[in-house]
Amino acid sequence: MQEQAMEDKKGEWFVVHTMSGQENKVTNTIERMINLEGPECGVYEIFVPTEKVSEVRQGKKITTTRKFFPGYVLVRLDLYASDRSTIKEDVWYKIQDTQGIIGFVGSGKRPLPLSEDEVDAMMAEFNVSDETVKPKINFDVGDTVRIKDGAFANFEGKIQEIDSERGKLKLMVSIFGRSTPVELEFWQVEREV
Repeated sequence: MQEQAMEDKKGEWFVVHTMSGQENKVTNTIERMINLEGPECGVYEIFVPTEKVSEVRQGKKITTTRKFFPGYVLVRLDLYASDRSTIKEDVWYKIQDTQGIIGFVGSGKRPLPLSEDEVDAMMAEFNVSDETVKPKINFDVGDTVRIKDGAFANFEGKIQEIDSERGKLKLMVSIFGRSTPVELEFWQVEREV
């Protein structure tokens, strides 16, 4: 148990740029390498930040997984020697030569690791979002939308507020010449064409 905790502390998190749509393939390849070679390879973990998003398509509620940073993955590895003066070439080439990877994000030949605060904040955000499904937001405040469901079906309204936590919109709808506030769920409206 203590050995696992020590291994969790090894390495630093780096951002790696991948070809678009290749994030999962890169993740599988690096995870396979970690499983085959073990922690001695200098690469410990790979992470693709994702979130679950719900939307209504053709009247059905669909939940999909969306990549938070498309084209990028996070990798925890030992890239620098203990004195931080040189890059461990074997680790560098293992990542650089992985099919689908474009390169490290950072300043040229010396990529910068993420700070511990950045990593902690990101991991906390994505651990929470694994359980919650966020509605897909295609709207902005001020947009005009058409109501497609409920008592105000076929009315148009202007978005005043967006509550993404609850998946609700507050609209101002003109009824009998008066603006009336109406609260609806995202799926009950569509963008005016």
